[in-house]
Amino acid sequence: MARPKAYDPERVLDSAMVAFWSKGYLATSAADLVDSTGLGRGSLYNAYTGKKDLFHHTLRRYNEVWAARQEEFLAGGGGVRDRVRGLLMTVVEEECADDGPRGCFAVNTALELADQDAEVRELVAAVFERMATALTNAIREGRASGELAAGDAPDAVALYVLNSMYGLRVLGKTMPRDALVGVVEMVLRVL
Repeated sequence: MARPKAYDPERVLDSAMVAFWSKGYLATSAADLVDSTGLGRGSLYNAYTGKKDLFHHTLRRYNEVWAARQEEFLAGGGGVRDRVRGLLMTVVEEECADDGPRGCFAVNTALELADQDAEVRELVAAVFERMATALTNAIREGRASGELAAGDAPDAVALYVLNSMYGLRVLGKTMPRDALVGVVEMVLRVL
């Protein structure tokens, strides 16, 4: 009879994600992962074939949890412009939090590893594509209801908003809150 897992795999992935998110893949050591997950090195390597495999799993978990939350937010009630503003302002508030900016896990990963690891590139692309689709759907909804004026193709506008959202994550590392809010207001005028 197989012995049941003595740990919660989702909690382990969430904890490992925090470690990778705060330091990046290359700077996160095995000791960091042991400390963050609470599992011994042997248990980690029994569950995942190594640091790279664990990292890939955390990217999948990020898409399941974080991207899904943003997708649900965009599909929620209220006006489309208000939902887009809410999404972008959440980014501003997270980047201006007292514990400092941390950026987006997917964006940080794309900048660090996408040109070196094909699987990372695919995993990050899946996050970006999911968000682009959610934004495209919201823009189509806004146009169908008459809230948003017709203009450029919805998927092009969605990529513009997505680029701005991820740009806020990068600018948030060095720019003050009022500058980030200005970007949000500019994006909303384009809608």
